[in-house]
Amino acid sequence: MAVPMPSKRRSLVVQTSMDAYTPPDTSSGSEDDGSVQGDSQGTPTSSQGSINMEHWISQAMHGSTTSTTSSSSTQSGGSGAAHRLADVLAQTHIENHSAPPDVTTYTSEHAVQVERPQGSTASRTAPKYGNAELMETGDGVPVSSRVSAKIQQLVNTLKRPKRPPLREFFVDDFEELLEVQQPDPNQPKPEGAQMLAMRGEQLGVVTNWPPSLEAALQRWGTISPKAPCLTTMDTNGKPLYILTYGKLWTRSMKVAYNILHKLGTKQEPMVRPGDRVALVFPNNDPAAFMVAFYGCLLAEVVPVPIEVPLTRKDAGSQQIGFLLGSCGVTVALTSDACHKGLPKSPTGEIPQFKGWPKLLWFVTESKHLSKPPRDWFPHIKDANNDTAYIEYKTCKDGSVLGVTVTRIALLTHCQALTQACGYTEAETIVNVLDFKKDVGLWHGILTSVMNMMHVISIPYSLMKVNPLSWIQKVCQYKAKVACVKSRDMHWALVAHRDQRDVNLSSLRMLIVADGANPWSISSCDAFLNVFQSKGLRQEVICPCASSPEALTVAIRRPTDDSNQPPGRGVLSMHGLTYGVIRVDSEEKLSVLTVQDVGLVMPGAIMCSVKPDGIPQLCRTDEIGELCVCAVATGTSYYGLSGMTKNTFEVFPMTSSGAPISEYPFIRTGLLGFVGPGGLVFVVGKMDGLMVVSGRRHNADDIVATALAVEPMKFVYRGRIAVFSVTVLHDDRIVIVAEQRPDSTEEDSFQWMSRVLQAIDSIHQVGVYCLALVPANTLPKTPLGGIHLSETKQLFLEGALHPCNVLLCPHTCVTNLPKPRQKQPEIGPASVMVGNLVSGKRIAQASGRDLGQIEDNDQARKFLFLSEVLQWRAQTTPDHVLYTLLNCRGTIANSLTCVQLHKRAEKIAVMLAERGHLQDGDHVALVYPPGIDLIAAFYGCLYAGCVPITVRPPHPQNIATTLPTVKMIVEVSRSACLMTTQLICKLLRSREAAAAVDVRTWPLILDTDDLPKKRPAQICKPSNPDTLAYLDFSVSTTGMLAGVKMSHAATSAFCRSIKLQCELYPSREVAICLDPYCGLGFVLWCLCSVYSGHQSILIPPSELETNPALWLLAVSQYKVRDTFCSYSVMELCTKGLGSQTESLKARGLDLSRVRTCVVVAEERPRIALTQSFSKLFKDLGLHPRAVSTSFGCRVNLAICLQGTSGPDPTTVYVDMRALRHDRVRLVERGSPHSLPLMESGKILPGVRIIIANPETKGPLGDSHLGEIWVHSAHNASGYFTIYGDESLQSDHFNSRLSFGDTQTIWARTGYLGFLRRTELTDANGERHDALYVVGALDEAMELRGMRYHPIDIETSVIRAHKSVTECAVFTWTNLLVVVVELDGSEQEALDLVPLVTNVVLEEHYLIVGVVVVVDIGVIPINSRGEKQRMHLRDGFLADQLDPIYVAYNM
Repeated sequence: MAVPMPSKRRSLVVQTSMDAYTPPDTSSGSEDDGSVQGDSQGTPTSSQGSINMEHWISQAMHGSTTSTTSSSSTQSGGSGAAHRLADVLAQTHIENHSAPPDVTTYTSEHAVQVERPQGSTASRTAPKYGNAELMETGDGVPVSSRVSAKIQQLVNTLKRPKRPPLREFFVDDFEELLEVQQPDPNQPKPEGAQMLAMRGEQLGVVTNWPPSLEAALQRWGTISPKAPCLTTMDTNGKPLYILTYGKLWTRSMKVAYNILHKLGTKQEPMVRPGDRVALVFPNNDPAAFMVAFYGCLLAEVVPVPIEVPLTRKDAGSQQIGFLLGSCGVTVALTSDACHKGLPKSPTGEIPQFKGWPKLLWFVTESKHLSKPPRDWFPHIKDANNDTAYIEYKTCKDGSVLGVTVTRIALLTHCQALTQACGYTEAETIVNVLDFKKDVGLWHGILTSVMNMMHVISIPYSLMKVNPLSWIQKVCQYKAKVACVKSRDMHWALVAHRDQRDVNLSSLRMLIVADGANPWSISSCDAFLNVFQSKGLRQEVICPCASSPEALTVAIRRPTDDSNQPPGRGVLSMHGLTYGVIRVDSEEKLSVLTVQDVGLVMPGAIMCSVKPDGIPQLCRTDEIGELCVCAVATGTSYYGLSGMTKNTFEVFPMTSSGAPISEYPFIRTGLLGFVGPGGLVFVVGKMDGLMVVSGRRHNADDIVATALAVEPMKFVYRGRIAVFSVTVLHDDRIVIVAEQRPDSTEEDSFQWMSRVLQAIDSIHQVGVYCLALVPANTLPKTPLGGIHLSETKQLFLEGALHPCNVLLCPHTCVTNLPKPRQKQPEIGPASVMVGNLVSGKRIAQASGRDLGQIEDNDQARKFLFLSEVLQWRAQTTPDHVLYTLLNCRGTIANSLTCVQLHKRAEKIAVMLAERGHLQDGDHVALVYPPGIDLIAAFYGCLYAGCVPITVRPPHPQNIATTLPTVKMIVEVSRSACLMTTQLICKLLRSREAAAAVDVRTWPLILDTDDLPKKRPAQICKPSNPDTLAYLDFSVSTTGMLAGVKMSHAATSAFCRSIKLQCELYPSREVAICLDPYCGLGFVLWCLCSVYSGHQSILIPPSELETNPALWLLAVSQYKVRDTFCSYSVMELCTKGLGSQTESLKARGLDLSRVRTCVVVAEERPRIALTQSFSKLFKDLGLHPRAVSTSFGCRVNLAICLQGTSGPDPTTVYVDMRALRHDRVRLVERGSPHSLPLMESGKILPGVRIIIANPETKGPLGDSHLGEIWVHSAHNASGYFTIYGDESLQSDHFNSRLSFGDTQTIWARTGYLGFLRRTELTDANGERHDALYVVGALDEAMELRGMRYHPIDIETSVIRAHKSVTECAVFTWTNLLVVVVELDGSEQEALDLVPLVTNVVLEEHYLIVGVVVVVDIGVIPINSRGEKQRMHLRDGFLADQLDPIYVAYNM
């Protein structure tokens, strides 16, 4: 059976599921069951649970969990922080069982089920949570029980491929399971007792509190209309406008009247009570916002405050549009100035922003509104459960949700804040925060009105100009309260230059809105340090914690007691990563110092639950997600019932599974714990949580560490974003920072290496990627912060454009599969037995037997091609053998049998007379593709010389192409060089002299003027085994190899192709190939003479000026068989992709083509052949017609799709198995599948076997091995001047080490496998398909496994649209990836993380070096194959002139 594939879920679950940690437990009860602890709620005695806990934690347990009256030392607001347990239990509806549940018989009233994994057989009962039934799958992952059968079936199918592989006969080692992080045996575990819900003081209703917020506005607007409500500032810090309570009341009434009565018609008003409207006001106009907000409350419509959309593509603006659409918003209220500033179309219309619904923009300035009639009055009711407003919230993934707040929640929240902060009438409060949401809205717009306070609003634009402005306003107005964020305190410190007149003694409360952030404590301390001398008292600083869902979660109360120091916790960072609280000392670096955010809000209950899974109460020394139960919270995510249920309707449970309250709690999204004296500590946010190999890290902590490394000197304005991306089934930490404009490359790398070290030593976690971007380029939130999800999105899309990037996959990625250990080799006997036992056959196959084919092949009776030509010249002198086309598609030249014969005779005379050549001398033919080349070849045969075809040098590129020509001429020991007059001049030109030594050329004959006479006799070779010609080619690894082709092999080759393609004189074949080596040369020069068919020759270089030339010729000559190269196919696919319609109009018809064969020496490029077939299907090309051939140096054509026989098949193999030299078939689309196309049919007279390249033993069907070939047209050896005989005998005369040890095989140097298909061959046998995987020389051995460069390159090219080409090679055990960039140079660095990610994900390999180069740097040979070794040499010699080189750490 197949082991299930390691899916993402599996590898994550192993880390967290109970079975991974808990040993099988057979005792009658374990601690968690409650059976040991006496009380199922657990009231631990001091000896239990806190033996090794630090002092303040243990105090916390005693203080808040014993049932004696332990009143807390921090008496605040008249009520003790820790209530008596009895109270808590009574008030929070916790049922208290005095007897422990009876575990043995399960008959207690709660039927507590003990979950005890015994091995894997324990039957589990799924816990019920809320009202959702949970079911656990085999992996231990809860799934909803209502999964449709169809989906379940699909999941199962994907899990096990339909065709499970046969079991191997020895260790099956290709199951590359990713390493799963084993839990650290020394990891800290929580040891405290179960925590108890913490209740805030009672909300004391004061008699004169208004019944609703609108009632408060009405009261102050009528009894003290002159009282100031809000003062706004201009950018110079001068008061711009004072809004009084009277004006606020009358204007918001006016807005309410106009919204309800002046939009739409009387019969069809646009807005009715309960409808949602958007509030779009800039940050410098709180007065207009306030009027509009209260206008909505009075009209009973629901305001949705959002940011001003500045451009059509603001960061996150699209998501806000989505929120408005889902809330059904059709009207947007805005101010005059804002309306004028919005982008407009030429007609003056405000365009619809991307993703936004169609809106009516309504300006709320008084002068634009009509006065309500005297008798009209808003309906003011007591606060009820209707929605008061919707506050937007941006999630981790960038989506925007709307949190609905009811009118009763709104009022209760104002009351709770009033009580907690001790607000009194007419106090002055300075607000620096955004007044549209969160703390700024709650204090500066809502609670202030309830208490008739005066708000001084400081806009963000003023803070940018003058960071001290808020402190100056506190002094100027003697403000009692200020609402700020840590950054406002930080910038004030930076800007503070010992101002004389600063006096902060009037402040009784400085609310720090982000007091829950890990870096706020240092801002608070530093601020106090500097301003204590200016009258600031320590107890004035009041950090608070809040969340959009739970509103204010906790706030430190202002006290008059300066002796009471605030709560501090110095926690071990290591402990926190496991969610455990361990107190440490401040001297250490790896600690997190947190400050308390005060007590639970009045009228609320708080507890902390485990962050994932079932909401179980945490222990006292465990970090959990804080949950709150109160009236003053949000009630839902607008329109999203499922998400609402998970967040707003949580029922925390005790360890025994009983809910602690019948009322639902709300998840705050904050991680923390309740410390001693009921003080709340927050250590991070759920949104910022990154789980790296089982340990939890908080993004904010990592930002704090990065900022602490030379703060502000290098990072521009402290702008750092930290997020995680999932690569290879685990979170990887990415840090993106803006660097200062003046920083140098040296600065940035120094800073980066310091940050890496700091994070490693403090957090013990590796950073996967560190990217630096230019100042001010990260997407911003409306108030200037970094838009995190948008930044992450840009990073993943490769659109971040960093100016520096450092990846450290080597240190971070620890879950790679173990390197493969090679198995000790198995002896021949065990392989035989193994094959028999597992019912597998030895992988071998053959084409049709040449001896048994009866055909009227007249050419068979001649041993030599030169004789065949003479016979054709006599019997069919005027039959056209060759037609050469020019770039316009017209015939440039043609040759009949007799013309070719006569021309060859003249060349033979020339060789004898001018060249004085002997029988057997070598002649280099340097011709462009055409007729001259063919004539020169047969001239050599007639003269008894051995021809070598050589590609002529490229006139525009002599420096690189001429040395190759020279090398072939020298290595082949050519005595003479024949060419045209033009090339003759080129070889002796000054450019040529600069590239090579032109004096050492052999004799050069130009065949443009030939002698007129015939030779005395035509040479007839003495023996069929003598040399006919030499075939030279440069392999992809950059080796120049010439092979010897005998006369016998040449004739056998031509016969094999004639039979496979059914060629005879009435046929026409179109050939668009380079005629210099391999099958291309044989088809261009030899086959027509042997078979008598007409070859229509199309030089591939002509396609560069006219890409349609080849296909038009095929159509015009009604050709049935055509041959091309991959370069030609690619040229047609890219060049004609958009022209199929016009080609159809020109009458291009490919319906007669029955075979279109790509001539290649590589794995079939399936993507290219498929896109070619798809593209030209409309022009009649049958997809079945397109196929490939396969040849190599030892045998120029092994496979070639003929005319008869089954269509080429495609299989999907598991790429991971392939790395272990195994072939495992999988279904299409399954993970890690690789499509492979059969390389055409095996030619007649060819036998193939798959052998182990190391041991030379035959292999079974399911193994990847070297393709060995035995055939009459094998080449007879390498032609070298070095005479390396051992290589020769090994490649051309190999024998198997066991089995059939007699046959002599040639080794192709290519890895592949055979597979017997269900199809039948022409001769009725079952058809054996050969699949070529790749060259042995090119394959890279990494981590003990075999990788084929093309697979990695395919993945990389898919990674980003700007990667046009890619090549990989190894260098000192490092994988080097070279990518060609089609785009601006600023995109170069975007590619580095994407390339690294995709290679890790798909190939489990770490990229060592990423080199980004310009288009055309990767060298490609004439067959369209990449020359990776040339590239490697260029890289090592530093000749690539790269745009960027990234060395991954």
